[in-house]
Amino acid sequence: MEHNLAVGLDIGTTKIVAMIGRKNEYGKVEILGIGKSKSLGVHRGVVNNITQTIQSIQQAVQEAEAAADMKIDEVTVGIAGQHIRSLQHSDYITRSNSETVIDVDDIDRLINQVHKLVMLPGEEIIHVLPQEYKIDGQAEIKEPIGMYGGRLEANFHVVVGQVSSIRNIGRCVQSSGLGLEGITLEPLASANAVLSQEEKEAGVALIDIGGGTTDLAIFRDGIIRHTAVIPFGGNVITEDIKEGCSIIEKQAELLKIKFGSAWPGENKDNEIVSIPGLRGREPKEITLKNLSKIIHARVVEIVEQVYVEIKNYGHEEQKKKLIAGIVLTGGGAQLKHLKQLVEYITGMDTRIGYPNEHLAGDSDDDITSPLFATAVGLVLDGLKRQERKKIEQQEEVVDEVETPQETIEEEVIEKPVKERRSFLDKLTERVKDFLDNAE
Repeated sequence: MEHNLAVGLDIGTTKIVAMIGRKNEYGKVEILGIGKSKSLGVHRGVVNNITQTIQSIQQAVQEAEAAADMKIDEVTVGIAGQHIRSLQHSDYITRSNSETVIDVDDIDRLINQVHKLVMLPGEEIIHVLPQEYKIDGQAEIKEPIGMYGGRLEANFHVVVGQVSSIRNIGRCVQSSGLGLEGITLEPLASANAVLSQEEKEAGVALIDIGGGTTDLAIFRDGIIRHTAVIPFGGNVITEDIKEGCSIIEKQAELLKIKFGSAWPGENKDNEIVSIPGLRGREPKEITLKNLSKIIHARVVEIVEQVYVEIKNYGHEEQKKKLIAGIVLTGGGAQLKHLKQLVEYITGMDTRIGYPNEHLAGDSDDDITSPLFATAVGLVLDGLKRQERKKIEQQEEVVDEVETPQETIEEEVIEKPVKERRSFLDKLTERVKDFLDNAE
């Protein structure tokens, strides 16, 4: 696949989205094609039927290929689901020589130490994100490279997940005839698509309400500080409507989208919607007030659970200082009056996040819907990964071409600090190796 082209594959509980994107000359992303299919083999973000998931992936990919008139080889896939959890951890290393400056190898050694943490059976560390560093007791250091010191400490945000769930996603992608270009945490992908750098600096909580799960990612000082996955999403609201009104799921979903509201106060008692009866039965009449009461009860439960997670991150008295506001995205963010309800429950400034931060100006309105935030984020991640590979290849070529004399001179001139490979890159390689060996 050509260099400035990437494909994001969002394997969700209700839908699977394949999105093809390209960077234009202004550094913005143009979406060339998008494919969407009903997700049949995924429950709460976890694959529970491989065959059905493969069929859904192939359908979405074929649709995207037809729209863009090109063949897809590799994809960047998102991982989420109820098996993802996170924890805070502090660790340190003692350096043998404090007279030399701290370099990338020291930081890698510290991060590798975190990977020795004992996890629950079947769990694996997916992501290790350094928060801030301490050198010889001096705190609040953001970038320790180039500094002197004997003891290097750091606080880490560690994201943990079930390795079997991640491998199953890898298997579905591979069995669909696609290569695995990269694996990304979905809350991170959504954040890249809808948040501005200023918001990440000021402190913001991103709430991504999907079909099966609600993902939370908290940023401050430009760094991700906390992630959580709440095992409820838009599907439980649909389920409640179905049970509460004794109707079929399809009708419940339509009711939610067309007439649903998270705020029950605004519907009058005489507002009624009529639903055709099944097999010659009488049509069913449902009051919109009753509908919004059902929705309200469940949405309040989801928002309150997310709010508990936000409070867990920052102590009650500090939290106002830590987080400037909340951004809602995902398909569930399209529910009427949700923004007002979240502001009412949390007392925090809230906005709906649209993934137009990095998209070209002439993008279709459908693509800039919160529904596609994760898919846009995955495309962005794929493009970033390719740029990194390109730089690495150029550096390898330069290293090979260099003559010994130039090498001596090079040591005097400082080389730019090479970007560290993320653990998600390493995880991608491990999943690929596992799948290759399993065949």
